[in-house]
Amino acid sequence: MVTIHDIAFMHSPERFTSHGVKVMTRGLERGRSADLVICPTEVTKGELIDAGFASNAIRVVPLGVNTFVTDADAAEQTLRPLLLPDEFVLFVGTVEPRKNLAALAAATAMIDMPLVVAGAPGWGDAAVPASADVTFLGHVPADVLDALYVTASVFAYPSLHEGFGLPVLEAMAHGTPVVTSRGTATQEAAGGAAVLIDPADIESIATGLRTALNDAPRLVRLGTERAAACSWEFTADATVECYQQVAR
Repeated sequence: MVTIHDIAFMHSPERFTSHGVKVMTRGLERGRSADLVICPTEVTKGELIDAGFASNAIRVVPLGVNTFVTDADAAEQTLRPLLLPDEFVLFVGTVEPRKNLAALAAATAMIDMPLVVAGAPGWGDAAVPASADVTFLGHVPADVLDALYVTASVFAYPSLHEGFGLPVLEAMAHGTPVVTSRGTATQEAAGGAAVLIDPADIESIATGLRTALNDAPRLVRLGTERAAACSWEFTADATVECYQQVAR
């Protein structure tokens, strides 16, 4: 049995390093001989079927999220040394081309709100516009990440291609309104609790950010409910069931 999170490298290899594409291609080919394949979304399942995997050999097991309780005052104290603005748009993830940071930075500039990026340096040029107010924090420890989610005005994840999009659920679990990409796996992960945008359209992203800011209380309620329904216990139980099926 094998777990395949996404096959974005097949659709847009130019967004990955050549070494990464080679390694992931070899892994995918080895996965074709598995008796059962686990993937996190129906979107990824459809892509695997298109790539030649048998539908009846694929099981969708969505990822889960923890429940977070972070005091706003404690979060503010944790972030104080970083000298961040009082209001900001947050992005969490590795800095790489498919995360679409250039478009997000341009959109945040349009609404005149700073962008804070928490995530390890990856590969490729983020190509952030010179007019954008962007702070790159790099990798941050768990307590700082919790505080960022709690403090952010809105969480934006306009990725061009994902297998799931776990930061979307993490933001919801922290009570943060979410904006993410329409027609992708992140829409499926959001479960109707996020503002959906066209990631290829900067104006659409900007409009989505404005909508999320204006509709924050409703989005926070929907997001909290969505995150509560996505537990790691369910993910673990469903994964064990898949292994038991193969073992039988």
